[in-house]
Amino acid sequence: MRFKNALAAAAVAAVPFAALPSLAQAQPVTGLYVAGGLGVNFLQQETISASGAISGSGEAKTETVGPAAVLSLGWGFGNGFRAEVEANWMDNKFYQATSGGTTVSAGGWEQKFGGMVNGFYDFNMLSPWIVPFVGVGVGYEADYLTGANGYVPGTPVSVSNGTKGSFAYQAMLGAAFPIPAAPGLAITAEYRFMGLAGDRSYSYTSAVGGGTVKFSDDYNHAILIGLRYNFGVAAAPAAAPAPMAAPAPAPARSYLVFFDWDKATLTPRAQQIIAEAAANSTKVKYTQIQVNGYTDTSGTPQYNQGLSIRRAQAVAAELVKDGVPQGAIAIQGFGETHLLVPTGPGVREPQNRRVEIIIR
Repeated sequence: MRFKNALAAAAVAAVPFAALPSLAQAQPVTGLYVAGGLGVNFLQQETISASGAISGSGEAKTETVGPAAVLSLGWGFGNGFRAEVEANWMDNKFYQATSGGTTVSAGGWEQKFGGMVNGFYDFNMLSPWIVPFVGVGVGYEADYLTGANGYVPGTPVSVSNGTKGSFAYQAMLGAAFPIPAAPGLAITAEYRFMGLAGDRSYSYTSAVGGGTVKFSDDYNHAILIGLRYNFGVAAAPAAAPAPMAAPAPAPARSYLVFFDWDKATLTPRAQQIIAEAAANSTKVKYTQIQVNGYTDTSGTPQYNQGLSIRRAQAVAAELVKDGVPQGAIAIQGFGETHLLVPTGPGVREPQNRRVEIIIR
């Protein structure tokens, strides 16, 4: 019953992330990455069953939290999915045991260390700054019991040190926070639930004889903060000088207006270029004025598509303000396609953040 409750809790916790709609295309992890995390873990009280000179069952409790750490090596497939191998460690200290309504003091430590194979899905970016993810994993954990003891009334009990292996499973949910100044690097925050399958038996000794004590219902909950570095993200090129649009000879047919990063507002220089385009449109015979918006690759494709349209709309509104008939203007947004300067994903390239005015 405890296993079902714990597994259900992990599943319910993952539902809000799994049900998120695809609001935007995920900024995917591509190729090789490494990750690590440190934090705390809580071990649910375990069921203990003794047989031999002393028999009975009860529950072992640990202190509130203990340390936890993970280190992983993985591969991103470029579509939101990634897989990894993980090494982990957790430590918890016993302080109390209960049996039949009686509470006694206890001591010792339970440490887990092992390896897991995990699968993750990074959800579509809700903004350029956060990428939620969920994951599941299976593997093998070594459960090392050391210094475990308890005090059955009048009879101290000492459990022998030992390591027992077990099949393990886990569920994870969390979020990554990309660091714009360091392409490929992200801060991660996550919750993990881990369970061990089956039981683990250790021998014990006491003043009245020895026997075996069995531990079961082994479930850990961990909160981790870490870093992840994706080697597949291209480094940003050296900063280029502020783009300057060369004035076209009159009568001009094409003009470029540049924008600041993640902005659709016009700079004074942009307003000057638009006014020049509007003035020159009166000197030539035209059938249409095309206003085409573009972005760099630092956002997600869907976000960038909307941003390119907003930039084109801002330029078109300024053209109308400068005397161009609204009916003569055709607006289009091309997002991060048709790059003026070819780059990889996630690159802030000033010359790609533009609107082109074409007088036909």
